[in-house]
Amino acid sequence: MSGETGQIIYVIDDDDVVRDSLKVLLEVRQYRVRDFESGDQFLAENPDLGDCCMIVDVHMPGMTGLDLLGVLRQRGETMPAILITGRRDSHIEAQAAALGQVILLDKPLPHSRLFSAIEQMLARA
Repeated sequence: MSGETGQIIYVIDDDDVVRDSLKVLLEVRQYRVRDFESGDQFLAENPDLGDCCMIVDVHMPGMTGLDLLGVLRQRGETMPAILITGRRDSHIEAQAAALGQVILLDKPLPHSRLFSAIEQMLARA
């Protein structure tokens, strides 16, 4: 399934290679994508969160992906998010579950699982 007009995916990851790869992969599938290298950059640009899904790296320097989603939830934003991590543990799983509207995926990301999660989350947006 390919992306739908009007919906956007925000990719927030400090790793240039991961971020750029995700952006290209998603654009090939016809998704609208905006990427950010940090949670702080994302918040500073204050993008429209109306009809979107986020893909956020858990482990980033400074503001982590969990921190970013926590800030957004405190603001009343309920957009769905896919958290990606190379180091899953029970603490991360508990925090992700507490945020609601979150799917936690492990790196490396199998494309089929990633696209399935995106479709599931965009349907909730």
